[in-house]
Amino acid sequence: MRRGAVLLCAAVTVGGLLAAPPVASADRGVPAGQPPAPERFQKVTLDDEPGEPMSLAVLPDSRVLYSARTGEVFMNDPLTGLSTLVADFKDHPGGLYLHDEEGVQGIAVDPQFRRNGWVYVYYSPAMDTPQDDPESPLVNEGDAPEWGTPEDFAAFRGPLRLSRFKLVDRADDPATPAREYGWELDFDSEQQIIDVTQDRGICCHVGGQIAFDGRGNLYLSTGDDTNPFASEGYAPLDDRVRVNEEGEREYRNPAFDARRTSANTNDLRGKVLRIRVRPGGGYAIPEGNMFRPGQARTRPEIYAMGFRNPFRFEVNRETGEVYVADYSPDAPDADPARGPAGHGRWINVTRPANFGWPFCVTPTIPYRDYDFETEQSGPYFTCNRPLNDSRWNVDTRVGDTVLTSAGRRYAPPVAWPQVWYSYDESPFFPELGPTEVVPPEQSPNGTAVGGDGIGPMAGPAYHFAGRNPSRIKWPSYYDDAVLFYEWSRDIIREFRLDRRGGLADIREFGYTGIVDNPMDMEFGPDGALYVLEYGDGFFSENPDAQLSRIDFVRGNRSPEVDVSADPEGGLAPLTVAFTSDVIDADGDRLRYAWDFDADGVVDSTEEDPTFTYAENGVYRATLRVEDQTGRWAASSVEVRVGNAAPVVTLTVEPVDGSFDYGEPVTFTVDVQDDQPVDCARITVSYILGHDQHGHPQSGSAGCSGQINVPPLDSAHAQDPDVAAVFVATYADDPPEGEESLQGSAQVVLRPDADEEPEPTP
Repeated sequence: MRRGAVLLCAAVTVGGLLAAPPVASADRGVPAGQPPAPERFQKVTLDDEPGEPMSLAVLPDSRVLYSARTGEVFMNDPLTGLSTLVADFKDHPGGLYLHDEEGVQGIAVDPQFRRNGWVYVYYSPAMDTPQDDPESPLVNEGDAPEWGTPEDFAAFRGPLRLSRFKLVDRADDPATPAREYGWELDFDSEQQIIDVTQDRGICCHVGGQIAFDGRGNLYLSTGDDTNPFASEGYAPLDDRVRVNEEGEREYRNPAFDARRTSANTNDLRGKVLRIRVRPGGGYAIPEGNMFRPGQARTRPEIYAMGFRNPFRFEVNRETGEVYVADYSPDAPDADPARGPAGHGRWINVTRPANFGWPFCVTPTIPYRDYDFETEQSGPYFTCNRPLNDSRWNVDTRVGDTVLTSAGRRYAPPVAWPQVWYSYDESPFFPELGPTEVVPPEQSPNGTAVGGDGIGPMAGPAYHFAGRNPSRIKWPSYYDDAVLFYEWSRDIIREFRLDRRGGLADIREFGYTGIVDNPMDMEFGPDGALYVLEYGDGFFSENPDAQLSRIDFVRGNRSPEVDVSADPEGGLAPLTVAFTSDVIDADGDRLRYAWDFDADGVVDSTEEDPTFTYAENGVYRATLRVEDQTGRWAASSVEVRVGNAAPVVTLTVEPVDGSFDYGEPVTFTVDVQDDQPVDCARITVSYILGHDQHGHPQSGSAGCSGQINVPPLDSAHAQDPDVAAVFVATYADDPPEGEESLQGSAQVVLRPDADEEPEPTP
């Protein structure tokens, strides 16, 4: 049965609405015959220590840039196998703001990169946003208040900034240390393009993907910047006001109301923006966006709106289609008083439109209006003309700071997504799961894989190039296929579209190996798929995180490489014995190239060499192994000479001796290091972990302190895998000339087994 015929069954009546979803027309680019066998694909690890991976961009020569939320930008070079640091935004002249999900987000390269060398980064400059003071352990100045005055909230307004930087080679610069490769993002070349102002100090959803279309227009996704944890997993519409014990009027922080952003025609958040970068920075507005320049109570940068967190999207440069995946709310079940269960969505945006959040999932699946003061439900939202009557749909200024902007009272009609699915298996899209969980003992990575969470990610379209001489390019079978991947379910699927851009078919993806929490992916100029995998864990570098490449195998396979060092650290001069563990399925003659100090020069061609480090420093020794057909793989190991990594111990104790959500906890951090320990360099984050991922909700600083754990909402209280995760991190401060090293520790708390978590009322 064709997909369009199936979708006709999806038209449902909710709240008096009835509409039909898109109907597929003739299929586009759906090949006949069987897909290539799974064994024709091979995943090749390029870097198994990518930090906390966030986004990637493949350069025209197949070098790969990839970012970590904590500020680092790395580059993998296929010529050397090296993965080197090219920027750390913590060293940016304007600093880097790290709180909740803020930090470095998306990265992209200019369509004319060969000519201009521009790299685009979406990041959080530090500004003067309040930070936690380690000298006041019982107060966290870095957390925005949940109740307060507009003046209180205005102090936490700060931007996520899209800028571009030149990627330059410093190898010939006398100031570049000899052991460094030389490539870096030049902070002095920065051209600021656009700021998207956020409500800082409170979680969640910042979006942050960057892409270009075939005409040179730049697209940027932005999240709703709204706290989801006090709305029971349904629409966050909380705009209450109250009188406190002192008789003063207090407002609920605007960050609890998504109508002020996603549903606001005069706000850049919860949107996909489309702009055209000017030659000297800044931007112009291309024709064809949702609103014209000068239209009252609108922003002309908006191309599509009504998103919760369009974390991953891609632009098909051949067709102009924009594939957007929007993250789901957390309610596991529908509630007649509130609305539907959480739904993830995949949307092919072919023209400007509103996709409904926080009013509707589809034109026939609305939420109900809800009064958080009286706890009474109102009518279902009208999806063909949603009313935005939020208290914060007004112009609110505090001095020179714009706190909220007034948009139109009625949002545009809600448009259909092509895919929408919830926690249970979808009757319309069963190919998306839920997937069977692979237990740790059966997983190659030693961690559980798969599940029934909701983490939709929009991947790229593949365009077969017959003249491309690459031996690892994907075959013509996949021409015009669009990839969809699921962060929580650890899957990749192949979407086929019809001539109108509707969904024609969903197919199993050819590669059937493990992809552990796929974070970002992009086809390279060699026709292979480059993938960032986050791994299982919370806001840190996880053991199974990696940058990899999925090749199509024609004849030979790439070797598999793993390396180790003994010892991995010590005082200079330090002699290290390196060991290689290499598997080549084809039994080819192999060439070994060791680079012990990441300077781009081969230091040894032996299988198991030794090397003496004469100077203190942190070195990333890399082995690149190439077979006789030119296929290669690389592996690295870090060697610390002089400075030793700090050892961090974290102790977290419930104040009353028994942990439960909504109660404060105290923390103590002990750091053992060969340098004097500075408590001001310690950070402790609280993360609500669930569905193999987490939401950072608070952070503190210092050797000891207290964190107020928010109450658990009813949506998360039903999830048996929910946990309170605390992560302590310390970066030491060695003498000049030595690199800082970092240590971390994690503690996971759950309520007593005999006690059920108390949901918030």
